[in-house]
Amino acid sequence: MKHRYSAALVLMMSARTLCAAEPTILIEDTGLEDPAAVTWPPRDLQPGTAADGGELLRNIPGVSGARMGGHGIEPIIRGQSQNRLNILLDGAYLYGGCPNRMDPPTAYSSMDAYDSVTVIKGSHTVIYGGGGSGGTVLFERETPRFTADKPYRANINAGYTSNSNTRNAGADVAAGGAQGYLRGVFGYTDADSYEDGDGNETRTAYTTRDTTLLFGYTPTGDTTLELSYEATREDDVLFAGAGMDSPYSDNDMVRLKLDRKEAIGPLSGLRAEIYYSDIDHLMDNYSLRPLTAPMKMATPADSETVGGRMLGTLEMVGGTKWTFGIDHQKNNRNADRRAGPAAGGDPKNVQSVLWPDVDVKQTGLFAEMKTSLNAGDTLKAGLRYDRVESTARRTDALARVSPILQRSPNQLYQLYYGERAMDHHEDNIGGFVTYRHTLSPDTAFFGTLSRSVRTADATERFLGSDNAMAPNKRWVGNPGLAPEKHHQVELGITAGAGGWDLSASGYYNAVSDYILRDRAHGQPGILQSDNASIYRNVDAAFYGLDIDAGIRWSTHWSSRVTLSYVHATNTTDDRPIAQTPPLEGTLSLEYTTDRWNIGAQAVAQAKQTRVEADPAQNSGLDAAQTPGWGILNLYGGYDITDNVTLKAGVDNLLDRTYAYHVNRANSDPFNPAPVQVNEPGRALWLRLNATF
Repeated sequence: MKHRYSAALVLMMSARTLCAAEPTILIEDTGLEDPAAVTWPPRDLQPGTAADGGELLRNIPGVSGARMGGHGIEPIIRGQSQNRLNILLDGAYLYGGCPNRMDPPTAYSSMDAYDSVTVIKGSHTVIYGGGGSGGTVLFERETPRFTADKPYRANINAGYTSNSNTRNAGADVAAGGAQGYLRGVFGYTDADSYEDGDGNETRTAYTTRDTTLLFGYTPTGDTTLELSYEATREDDVLFAGAGMDSPYSDNDMVRLKLDRKEAIGPLSGLRAEIYYSDIDHLMDNYSLRPLTAPMKMATPADSETVGGRMLGTLEMVGGTKWTFGIDHQKNNRNADRRAGPAAGGDPKNVQSVLWPDVDVKQTGLFAEMKTSLNAGDTLKAGLRYDRVESTARRTDALARVSPILQRSPNQLYQLYYGERAMDHHEDNIGGFVTYRHTLSPDTAFFGTLSRSVRTADATERFLGSDNAMAPNKRWVGNPGLAPEKHHQVELGITAGAGGWDLSASGYYNAVSDYILRDRAHGQPGILQSDNASIYRNVDAAFYGLDIDAGIRWSTHWSSRVTLSYVHATNTTDDRPIAQTPPLEGTLSLEYTTDRWNIGAQAVAQAKQTRVEADPAQNSGLDAAQTPGWGILNLYGGYDITDNVTLKAGVDNLLDRTYAYHVNRANSDPFNPAPVQVNEPGRALWLRLNATF
């Protein structure tokens, strides 16, 4: 199994209990080897089965995940989420098809379909897109290599989780030779709704099917040309934290990649890739739940993304390494909400133009440099320029908001902001510089200064969710939003000796023009005071820390403790920023032998009192203050043979009832009392993996 090294937080799945074809989890604060390199003792990050990439990621210290249902966990890194994270699926950007984010990009990242996950916390790179102030997440596949005596490989897995009655199975089969390969990855998961610790059923059922086909040409050991097709099908996905469910959400993705790791003229390597994604999504309030509203509502939506990247590496005399390139992406989103009588068929009347045929295009130029100043000091820096253009073509389309009222998105924008949508463009510049000082082979300090710029997305700039009878149920994008500018400083240390290791980092992020989802209270630039959901620019500040420490007590016994904290404030109004996780931590104890292991992990979260829970006074995006909680998980694994591994465990052993504070509270207009979606109660799980 390939191992990588990180700067301030490294937490990897146990190499002993995982088979070679299962994903490696790589957590990097500052790049693969910069500015500090520390190898942490491996352990299982997610021994059981994660519903999707978002659920897997929230097991990492400093990474949270907002739950709205059993599928579609929204990852949050250092208090930042959505488009403040750059999430790439095997080099491709993907933007979900749901205006309410039932399907963040990680919803389409089946763990059986990828070989590794890399998390770069904070702003420490410019090569994976503009923005990314919270961090970057890379789901990646490795190129399979075959020889005449080993022309194939296969990995087959199956699992079961009680409580939710989740059944899953997957296969990763590849065959080839020195000149190329064919690989197929297949996955299926079917989950019922689970019960919380009090035995209450939580609407979280879902079914997913994944098929990935990859065709590779490998003329040399350092050159790969790969064409892939990936189909993801999500069916009957229930959401306890929303007023609608999703009967289906389908994604088709095509990629073409060239990776050459040998010299081409002055270049020491070259990588080029293009991709296309098409998402077809539907949510409604009647096909998967009893209709409790006076009207049927349905929102068919689609999101189409096309893009590419080309980058090269150049190694100079003296060891300085340059990485430079260009990338481009274009995303189109279109969505209408339709309404109809409860006794009729599928609703036909367009009640709101949610995404009015929105295009967001971004073209970036970037360069990164890494050099050694002397034997103990390393400097890494990057600079990036982005040209961003956005337009919406249906902002004058009229929607029948009520039997007597028609209104367009432009009329909504005019009502709340006093302006209409126009073509918009930005020229954004970001970059970073990192200095690393090594005190000894096992101890290093680092510091990073960075600037990153993020533009408003299709929802923030152009959403047009109307409600004639209840203005406080409107949700209106702001076409006049300025891009938000993040200026961050981070300091950290990695250290270790003998059987212990320590990694810690602290950061401060001052944000100008932070794009805040708020309520209309007649603030400067907001023309109404009717509690509608709106967007506006404010100044903000984030600061926090991540700590990860481990100790090996003896040959077989080891422990690890982690702590993460983030404090987020809207400094313009001196208010907390909603959906900010409180202090979180874990403590584990594990016993390991050559063929089996057993362990226990305590997970705890402090009470969160800094909330925005009153829409009459603030954003109302938090349901309430969240009490602190703690749970205990047990897990173990046994290598039945060199090729077959059995893992089992119990999550939430004491059957506690609890919810993460970052949680998509129910915002159903016809069920307005906000509720938090509880996590599962006690659940037993079993997973079998075989390689051939």
